[in-house]
Parts: sequence; C-alpha cells; structure tokens
Amino acid sequence: MSYTKRPDGRKFDETREIEAKVGIIKRADGSAMFRIGKTIALAAVYGPKELYPAFMQKSTTGILRCYYDMMSFSVTERKRPGPTRRSNEISMVTRDALLPVLDLSKFQNTVVDIFINVIQADAGTRCAGICAAAMALADAGIPMKDLVSSVSVGKVGDKIVVDLDKTEEDYEEGATDLPLAFMPGTGKVTLLQLDGNMSKDEIKKALEMGKKACEGIYKVQKEALKARYKK
Repeated sequence: MSYTKRPDGRKFDETREIEAKVGIIKRADGSAMFRIGKTIALAAVYGPKELYPAFMQKSTTGILRCYYDMMSFSVTERKRPGPTRRSNEISMVTRDALLPVLDLSKFQNTVVDIFINVIQADAGTRCAGICAAAMALADAGIPMKDLVSSVSVGKVGDKIVVDLDKTEEDYEEGATDLPLAFMPGTGKVTLLQLDGNMSKDEIKKALEMGKKACEGIYKVQKEALKARYKK
C-alpha cells in the first residue's frame, strides 16, 4: 500500500522541530538537552575520574561508560523504573557510537560516565540520546575529534522517511526503523542498526537521507555549544 502523507504533514526527508541546550545540569562536568519533536533526552557527563575497583583500570587509556534509561513517565503506558534489557542494549550501542570521536589516551586509569535519561518519548529516543551525549561530552571538555549527530530513518509502507514519530513506527501496514549516527566532519558512520527489512538500494537511500538530516542536526548542536560559551 502506498504511503502518501505523513501524519504531521512533513516531507519524507524532513525532521521534526529540533531544540538543543548545553550546561543544564550544574553539578555535572558536562550536560545537554536535545529535543526532536516530542522526544526529549537529557545527558550528564561525570569525569574523567579515577576508576575503581583498580582491576578495571586501563594503563593506556580511560574508558567510557554509558547509562541510558527512559523515565517511567516518559511514555503513555508507564514503564517499570530501572534498567531493562532494551536500555542495556541501547547503553552499549550509544557508547560504541560515541567512542570513535573520543581521545581518552591522556586519561589513563580513569572513567568517563554518561547518564542519558529520556524524559519524554515519541520515537527516536536512542538517536536523541546520542545527540545529547555528544554535546555533553563537548561541554565537559573531553578531547573530541568531532561531534556525533544521530537520526532515525525508516521505511513506512513503501516510502523511506526521515525521523519517524511513534505513529509512523506503529504504522499498521508495517514500518522498518534504521537508527543512524554520523561523524559530520568525515561522514563516517558510527551507528547503523536495522529493525525490519530493507533492500540494499533502500538502505543506501536511507543512509543518504540520514546523512543530510544529520548535517542539519549538527548545526543545531554547534549553535547550542556556541551559545553556552558566548556568555
């Protein structure tokens, strides 16, 4: 069945409204808020700090730990508080998406902790969390080669669309979700997951659309960081 019109009237290659702020949690070493549509993610960075127990330390570099969670009130149907199998998986892929831009070689035997909390969810939560975490790391002064920008691209019906909302994720004719993350400076992909089915050509088109969308997200991230340090 042909998918002809998005519920909110957006073009197929258009993201929802984006908002970003940095330095929102005073006690954190770095923090950020990233909103895309109705999805809102907060990220707080603590460290580098000495890692305990000592057997977990690395003498050549620091390590990165990520903790992703959705607040119980972030969704219509309340979820049980605390980490779940899904949140543990997203914590892992978030860490892997961020590691390529970090240089922790000067912080031997230390750890950098990132806590990501989704306080309002309407699809694209892991991507919003990655965007917020990248800005929080920059705000904390962690050496970085680039930022990381992330967006979900998917197939709804017979169309490839950027930044699915919850209505599109639940499309009765079937939807495929493809979360992506890029290093905007080089175009390197740091996250590529697929939940559903796409052909090779569809994945290629989704990557192109996602990269273009992330260029717009990158601009918003940079402006938020600039605004923080203009004060």
